[in-house]
Amino acid sequence: MWGCTALLIWEEMPNAFIDGGNSPLPGSSSRASGENRPMIIFDIEGVLINGEFFPELAKLLGVEEEVIEITLKGIRGEIDWKQGLMQRIEKVKGTPYETCLKVCDSLPYTPGAKEICRHLKQQGWTIVAVSGGPTLLSNRVAKELNVDHVYANDLIFKEDRLETMDVYVDADKSAPVKSLVQEMGLKKEHIVTVIDGANDLKLLGIAGISIAFNASQIIEERATHKIKVKDLRHVLPLIESRPKPTIRVRED
Repeated sequence: MWGCTALLIWEEMPNAFIDGGNSPLPGSSSRASGENRPMIIFDIEGVLINGEFFPELAKLLGVEEEVIEITLKGIRGEIDWKQGLMQRIEKVKGTPYETCLKVCDSLPYTPGAKEICRHLKQQGWTIVAVSGGPTLLSNRVAKELNVDHVYANDLIFKEDRLETMDVYVDADKSAPVKSLVQEMGLKKEHIVTVIDGANDLKLLGIAGISIAFNASQIIEERATHKIKVKDLRHVLPLIESRPKPTIRVRED
């Protein structure tokens, strides 16, 4: 099934999922040992979060068009990712810390984000979130969605004003996740990734199921599946089709 691309534009979702039902997903268990828990990797901005930090901050500061153009060039793969990031930082440099925090706290979740994360946690999945954006946002997401592992970049403030960013997650978003995959002993077929932009490309290589979520053309062309509606609940039928890992259950 990996070579297939499914286009989902559904009007209804399974009632058990919408209602937070407890029927287990194939190959999952809420008591599965760590090294056998299936993993799902979400991009944060544009996937779990319905928006982007830098464009929203830029809107507030009156430089929205300039920052959006830089962001779109990066998403389309037209400019080097880190170069684009530093260009955006320059446009919003000097912004007070509290303003940056306020923007992060105001960004809404994508419809279905809370429901699918809650459901997958109940079924024993390891949830990973990765972003080239700020930890101010990713830390909120980790806390509110009960994410197991989160990777993002630190905004650096000087005298309470935005100065620059320490980059831990660059154009290769798979890099910080690979050591975790190795530590957990997971095979590719037991990993799902849900992504949208060109800088997510290398995440395709570590997952058996890759889902292009309202994604750029280059991601849609290479992912195993695509979703064209802004509702993460449409991910569920796709991950039900993956192979089932052998699960070792703890004896209490």
